[in-house]
Amino acid sequence: MPPSIMRKPELVCPAGSLPALKMAVDNGADTVYLGLKDATNARNFAGLNFDQNSASEGIRYAQSRGRQVLMAINTYAQAGEEKRWHQAVDMAAGLGVDAVIMADPGLLDYASKTHPQLRRHLSVQGSATNYEAINLYRDLFGISRAVLPRVLTLSQVEHVIAHTDVEIEVFGFGSLCVMVEGRCLLSSYATGESPNTAGVCSPAKAVRWVETPQGTEARLSGILIDQYGQDEPAGYPTLCKGRFEVNDETYYALEEPTSLNVLAALPELLRIGVAAIKVEGRQRSPAYVAEVTRTLRAAIDAAHVDPARFAPKPAWDAALGKVSEGQHVTLGAYLRPWK
Repeated sequence: MPPSIMRKPELVCPAGSLPALKMAVDNGADTVYLGLKDATNARNFAGLNFDQNSASEGIRYAQSRGRQVLMAINTYAQAGEEKRWHQAVDMAAGLGVDAVIMADPGLLDYASKTHPQLRRHLSVQGSATNYEAINLYRDLFGISRAVLPRVLTLSQVEHVIAHTDVEIEVFGFGSLCVMVEGRCLLSSYATGESPNTAGVCSPAKAVRWVETPQGTEARLSGILIDQYGQDEPAGYPTLCKGRFEVNDETYYALEEPTSLNVLAALPELLRIGVAAIKVEGRQRSPAYVAEVTRTLRAAIDAAHVDPARFAPKPAWDAALGKVSEGQHVTLGAYLRPWK
């Protein structure tokens, strides 16, 4: 497809705070996504996210500059507490967001019936990995976009796009999830709370760093997740990214900390027609948001102008490498050799 008619994907960037939102907008994001300061939001970290006033200010800042704002209401409503999730949808509609990102079918049904004019996106937490599931959500709840879990190859993503008229959004940079998003209950075994209900894999109240003569221990609800040497930076403890002793050997048994980076695959993503490329990281700093947004803006624009000659610039790789988990990057499942 000639570059002149090839679709340029939206660059969708995280806003865990008002300063992060402004950094995303100022550095070239087409769209920002945010969440509220409660369990309706799957990045429900203390000290982050938005109340009604800050959300209203952020929406004005972005939309006055021609950018879109999405609100993530992407956890699952708990029995007897549905009103909290309904109020979040009502607030999003009242604030004038461009779309809501949701996973709970009951909540999608509420939004479609109560605010039919409000654009609805299926969250990655909905765990829709095939076009049949996506088309079902379209037929039942009128979704216009779906965010794919990070477990599909590029050819599988292309197959989905070819069989649905729903826009497809994929992750382009940020922390990887070793699980199929939307189906992980691993942290609930340690903390009693899962990201689908409370909004975080490792609730802050369950996290402890303990100094010992051997270094720093990272614990989750008392469970030893990792141990760091005196000069080794200590990461945030999550069960899937801890080092464990297996058969007398200690290593990252489930997943080594690394970040997804699709720079090398941008021409393919444009060719197959993805609608949006998403940056993970609402829990990360405004400086992270600025660096990643600025870099991906330049790369997507370059790939769109001349996909045949596109190659990632060393400066882009260096910029993204600095803010990657463990300072390692991968194409993840996109180019895995098996199907």
